[in-house]
Amino acid sequence: MVTPTDSADRVGAPRAPVGRGCVRGSEPPHPDSHSAGAVGNDAHVTSQPVLPAAVLWDMDGTLLDSEKLWDVAVAELSDRHGYAMTPELRESTLGNSMTDALTKVFDASGVPLDARDYAADERWLLDRVAELFADDLPWRPGAQEALTTIADAGIPMALVTNTVRELTDQALDTIGRHFFAVTVCGDEVEHGKPAPDPYLRAARLLGVDASRCVAVEDSPTGTQSATAAGCTAIVVPSAADVPLGRRRQFRDSLDGLTLGDLGIGE
Repeated sequence: MVTPTDSADRVGAPRAPVGRGCVRGSEPPHPDSHSAGAVGNDAHVTSQPVLPAAVLWDMDGTLLDSEKLWDVAVAELSDRHGYAMTPELRESTLGNSMTDALTKVFDASGVPLDARDYAADERWLLDRVAELFADDLPWRPGAQEALTTIADAGIPMALVTNTVRELTDQALDTIGRHFFAVTVCGDEVEHGKPAPDPYLRAARLLGVDASRCVAVEDSPTGTQSATAAGCTAIVVPSAADVPLGRRRQFRDSLDGLTLGDLGIGE
């Protein structure tokens, strides 16, 4: 496993302003609201998009191109149960909590209910993904630049993932903890995505209402979680199509993302 310093040097992760360290479960000061333009007395001033109180990021498939690594591990787990992974099964597990993903693998593999050892298979899967995460983790296009743009604007950010804490901490060696005021992981909430719990917790820790936040997601599961919490979702699909819906704004890539793209809306 690489150290945070080694990883930051390798990927060239930019540094955010001092004081934006990752504080797990902390209660940072209530952020000021952000507006893209000042309001004046000129009746002809054009209304500018209102920037979010915070930006909440998914991790796998959104910031990091790591779903392909999960593909390897989940396929190997399926093989251990005598079932060859299909694209349909893998797509159905994208963004799932560990329990939900294992249940789908068990169901597809025909593992009897009384023979399902969730604890053992979860441990095996986590250890295998940790091995794969030990190598250089690839970024999704435009993700590093988007993080820097938002950090430089002083907008608070949180990492909100269904991945468990031990793997998230390993991935943060690459991403950079300094970008996030808080991080919320799948094993720290009662119900993971697609339930709204992870995003609601992140907003609460940041001291803002979820309806004033923008979430950045790539999967149907994560997008459902974000919008159920009341967030506006910027959706950049990676391995699975995401259906259209209210409060969902679609992009092909994070390349070229600007502050003007972060407006809250339907």
